[in-house]
Amino acid sequence: MTPLLSWAVAATLVLYAVAIVLALVRVLRGPRAQDRVLALDFMFIVALLAMMVLAIRYDSRMYFEGALLMALFGFVGSAALAKFLLRGEVIE
Repeated sequence: MTPLLSWAVAATLVLYAVAIVLALVRVLRGPRAQDRVLALDFMFIVALLAMMVLAIRYDSRMYFEGALLMALFGFVGSAALAKFLLRGEVIE
């Protein structure tokens, strides 16, 4: 890995960590449940992106497969939370 790429990966991971901390603040201090759910979804997406950057860093395909599974479960979880907030029930 070139020095420029390793520096870019490190900077990206630091910025992702900052984004997750800011989203965690929104989860803890969110005025409404919708704000908290949106912040949780954002944290999930940033964690997914961090996992993909780690896949580039360690040159491993296993991280990409894990990121794909995270994306699938994240979509299902977001849909279930949205349905719960709209109707108050998940299973009809």
